[in-house]
Amino acid sequence: MKSFNAKDVSMPSEQPRWLDVARLRAETPGCQSDIIHLNNAGAALMPAAVLRALQDHLQREALFGGYEAAALAEPETEAARTEIAALIGGSADDIALTDSATRAWHAAVGAFDWQPGDEVLTVASEYSSHMITFRHLSRLRGIVVQMAPDAADGTVDPEGLARMVGPRTRLIALTHMPTNDGLVNPAAEVGRIARAAGVPYLLDACQSVGQCPIDVIALGCTMLSATGRKYLRAPRGTGFLWACRDWAETAVPPMLDLYSARWTQTEEYEIAPGARRFELWERNVAAQIGLGLACRLVRETGVEPMWERIRGLAARLRERLHDCPGMKVHDRGTEQSGIVTFAHDCIPAERLSDLLRQRFRINTSVSAVQLTRAELLEKGVTHTVRASPHAFTTEDEIDALIRALGRIAQDN
Repeated sequence: MKSFNAKDVSMPSEQPRWLDVARLRAETPGCQSDIIHLNNAGAALMPAAVLRALQDHLQREALFGGYEAAALAEPETEAARTEIAALIGGSADDIALTDSATRAWHAAVGAFDWQPGDEVLTVASEYSSHMITFRHLSRLRGIVVQMAPDAADGTVDPEGLARMVGPRTRLIALTHMPTNDGLVNPAAEVGRIARAAGVPYLLDACQSVGQCPIDVIALGCTMLSATGRKYLRAPRGTGFLWACRDWAETAVPPMLDLYSARWTQTEEYEIAPGARRFELWERNVAAQIGLGLACRLVRETGVEPMWERIRGLAARLRERLHDCPGMKVHDRGTEQSGIVTFAHDCIPAERLSDLLRQRFRINTSVSAVQLTRAELLEKGVTHTVRASPHAFTTEDEIDALIRALGRIAQDN
């Protein structure tokens, strides 16, 4: 049974690949079907090598047993930390492997000893799940949630945020690329504000890791959470938390087990050092191997050329959408991501997305409009269609989406 070598995971290729769209597509099984996949902000198409790595380890589990296979694969799972760290500019010792970005984000937020009156500063474009968590903590613990003002383009206004930082501010939380706004928040500027104020800064990089270059040191964040299933093209059920060592060493996770802590005496235990205190023993080993390999492939392909291509495809889509009768693009931001959101004047977003998939075999998704976007809600826009190309997407596939939308508009 063939499996990739752990050394191959931790070492970059001697001959880095330039962006070759035809090669990317040839190495992606999903591109060989008649489906056009424009839901990469939901879950991207896995490369064939990642799929093989998953299958290889599951075969080991079937042949040798789960525990035994995990022991054999330990160099490969450890290499995953090295690959993630190399991708985001951090250290492998500061990476906690999790089963999702949600688990990673909640591990960071849950490590605070929240007291009544503690303040969280966030933004209007923050992910809806995070908003729910903060509201929940407000009810349970009495924290105060404040939203910084937007700049004219919809991104957070750094100066306005800086003015809000006060003695009760315990955390600044920001989503780098919102799930359905198209904008890119000025994460590094927020990082400078957080550092100057000495306030921990949690950055949700779910949509940006794998899509654009990320350097945790340059961004100035204290913690960064991300998933594997989006632009990294890793399996579902994978994620990670990067945590600055100084903060991690003093953080107290809300839950511990025999992996994140050591039972030393009947009444005593020791929490694991650094970011590993945020991990739990049970894990999907095959998926974590796939995550490490996916990160390696992103680095070999080149994040910068992929970012340039993804933005170019998204810009092409936005431009063509403006010429579609009844379609409105609802993206914001001066710098925009590869996430494109739009809606039709008369056709509900759910129906539009369903018709694209059923009639034209084009995958998109539907996103609920942020409750903070009053200007859309007042117009009755509660949901939008989200189309998210990747570097392997072709211009012809973008044009096929536009033609399909035109047909749907004609027929309805």
